[in-house]
Amino acid sequence: MDTDVVIVGAGPTGLVLAIDLARRGVRAVLVEKGEALFPGSRGKGLQPRSLEVLDDLGVLPRIEAAGTLYPRMLGWEGTERLAEWDMLERSEPTEQVPYANTLLIPQSRTQELLYERLTELGGDIRFGTALTGLRQSEDGVEADLSTGETVRAAYLVAADGGRSTIRRALGIGMTGETVDPRPMLVADVRLSPDAIVDRGNWHIWLKAPGGAVALCPLPGGDRFQLITGFEDETAAVDTTPEAVRALLAARTPLSEEDVVEVLWASDFRARAAMADRFRAGRVFLAGDAAHVHSPAGGQGLNTSVQDAYNLGWKLGQVLRHDAPETLLDSYESERMPIAADVLGISTRIHRASSEGGGTQRGEEVQQLMLGYRDSALAVETRDGLAEDALRAGDRAPDGPCGEDRLFDVFRGPHFTLLAVGVPLPAPVPARAPVRTARLAAYAAYGTGLFLIRPDGYVGWAGGTTDGLDAYLAAVGAGAAVPADA
Repeated sequence: MDTDVVIVGAGPTGLVLAIDLARRGVRAVLVEKGEALFPGSRGKGLQPRSLEVLDDLGVLPRIEAAGTLYPRMLGWEGTERLAEWDMLERSEPTEQVPYANTLLIPQSRTQELLYERLTELGGDIRFGTALTGLRQSEDGVEADLSTGETVRAAYLVAADGGRSTIRRALGIGMTGETVDPRPMLVADVRLSPDAIVDRGNWHIWLKAPGGAVALCPLPGGDRFQLITGFEDETAAVDTTPEAVRALLAARTPLSEEDVVEVLWASDFRARAAMADRFRAGRVFLAGDAAHVHSPAGGQGLNTSVQDAYNLGWKLGQVLRHDAPETLLDSYESERMPIAADVLGISTRIHRASSEGGGTQRGEEVQQLMLGYRDSALAVETRDGLAEDALRAGDRAPDGPCGEDRLFDVFRGPHFTLLAVGVPLPAPVPARAPVRTARLAAYAAYGTGLFLIRPDGYVGWAGGTTDGLDAYLAAVGAGAAVPADA
């Protein structure tokens, strides 16, 4: 069987990448060794930047309908209710940032909605199918599957999790540290409506015997996510339903009978680690296969989504628009520094929380400020910019654009040439989609021409078109097209 890309792992990373490639007309086969999608809540927070990605991919309305804002924290000591507080700063949407708050939605539901979108686009996903062998040459890769098939493709993406067998097979090491040697338990439980906890708060017993306990209500129904730690580093974590019920009864005012059902449970130790490389020949690492986070701060799943979004448009340009293969080198050079920074955020938040000094989480976890100014794909040709000016490599803000919004103009697998306070260049033919738009003025952008990459970052910026055609050619986009907005 021949295809363009093999994606291994149907978590958020693999699903987002498969969706992005499908809408670009890139053939991809997504294989998942499990018989179904992951069933638990594990990564339950979608940050504002990820919401922008999901908007572009056409799945955000469904995500918003299935999710909710984070509830306020409520501290407990035994049966006594203590203070309430917001763990996450709450913000009002603005012209530039339409999705201003983190959305609470269990990972399992996010994956179901991504899978639904992928099937709408005709994506090819194979459950119960493991990768059993991998060979690569200068021309492509061959992937042996547990079904007995061999798939030949131009590239392969390992999105097979923190214990990635592909990463290990390639001999790529992971450099990192143990964030906390004490084990933790995370589980999804259904609680009786008569239980002492309500669905209006995220409940936490910081001084629970044996280790702190947190119960977060999940959107819809009677499900809660349970997270609890163990003070003994050598403790064996029992994830059976009976043990989960007994633990809750021992550490909180809930009884075992209050736990109607244990839907899923897992144990882990918080670790922060990053792969030494994100690419080996024609194989790319993405998501947890490339970086492993503490769950604190809700960064792991979101960083993984950004990996897929960064890699997807580059694969599309190389495979469908004759961009030079060297464009793919920028995946590793752009994503590794981001992953390192975000790992630091997760680790700091985890340790502060473990020591009882956790602070309210603000814009550092939202991923809106992350960018690629130091990338070879960030070409800024204007001089004399103010310190706070929008530059090449920055996230392109939203804003009004005629009867639409800029995000409406950007949405889709194309580049966008935006002129603000200057004329659009004369139309010339192009080899790939490049939409154009013009604003008479918009303070968020300043003045100039801005080429917006398909992943919503400013790739090139200039006061004139000098250097624009060369940049477009380098990313497989030909030259600017006539104005259509």
